Amino acid sequence: MAKLGIIKDIDKGRGEVIRVEISEYKGQTFFNIRVWYQDATGEFKPTQKGVALSPNVIGELKEAIEEAERWLA
Repeated sequence: MAKLGIIKDIDKGRGEVIRVEISEYKGQTFFNIRVWYQDATGEFKPTQKGVALSPNVIGELKEAIEEAERWLA
């Protein structure tokens, strides 16, 4: 069974973070990258802005990020 939870919150500013996490929905495990916002009480809540990916594409995503790093170097 996969470990579930928040991997990292990346501060986006203005009370928003990009949350990278492993989550579960309807019995399926997902690699989730989503924008969360801070409400008036200070609690973070998810937005619809983001993507939930099957864990089997994490390798391809990693390759794409590494290629983007080379392009930006």
